Amino acid sequence: MDKKIGFIGCGNMGRAMIGGLVKSGLINAENIIVSDACRESLDKVSNEYHVKTSTDNKEAAKIADILVLAIKPNIYDAVISEIKDSVLDHAIIVVIAAGKTVANIEKTFGKGIKVVRVMPNTPALVGEGMTCICANDKITAGEMDDIIAIFNSFGKTEIVDEKLMDVVTATSGSSPAYVFMLIEAMGDAAVLDGLPRDKAYKIAAQAVLGAAKMVLETGRHPGELKDMVCSPGGTTIEAVASLEEDGFQSAVIKAMRKCVEKSRKMSAS
Repeated sequence: MDKKIGFIGCGNMGRAMIGGLVKSGLINAENIIVSDACRESLDKVSNEYHVKTSTDNKEAAKIADILVLAIKPNIYDAVISEIKDSVLDHAIIVVIAAGKTVANIEKTFGKGIKVVRVMPNTPALVGEGMTCICANDKITAGEMDDIIAIFNSFGKTEIVDEKLMDVVTATSGSSPAYVFMLIEAMGDAAVLDGLPRDKAYKIAAQAVLGAAKMVLETGRHPGELKDMVCSPGGTTIEAVASLEEDGFQSAVIKAMRKCVEKSRKMSAS
């Protein structure tokens, strides 16, 4: 793709996207510029991915055809105020922060601007990201194809209505943290019963990866796949019964609804 892509911010999510994009080969590293206030973070991303860097956000804004605002929600207004007169007229602004709506970004820029709102997640770094996308009416079909290609280069994408982005935040944006907690707990339990920790995490993580792949590739309901593992009177149903007794599914649902509620509050503020 013959586009220049700018990233303002190179925290965990920004680095995951940059890493996934460079590894995919869709964009040459020389066509990526990253700006951040932290020189240490810039040096790290430069050494690892050989992209251009700057401590001046305006420098990234001046050359980027697609500008990704990979910054915390609380500094969006300040950063946009800094760069709004520097962005190219045709530039596409990509917003990845929870709670930052398309309307909010348009208002903060104070002028007609092309805005794409996305919710990616950190598995982008290993080519297994999940990104949901919506955009304003200034984005053409061809431009949307470019955005989809970028995010498809390090995972999968779905176009969603913006009103569902808060739900997406809980379902994919934040969910790697829940899965990491599950793997950690599985590893701890295995260590408790004598399995070396390095082997415990590897075995647990591969089991989770394989289970997720079965859902995606078979198209079967997760409950059906669960039932396939549960032999009558066997070990698995014993564990499943214990999880249900302790409210496993209810705890997950409650946690995700808390996440959605928080995202909605941020969108309304």
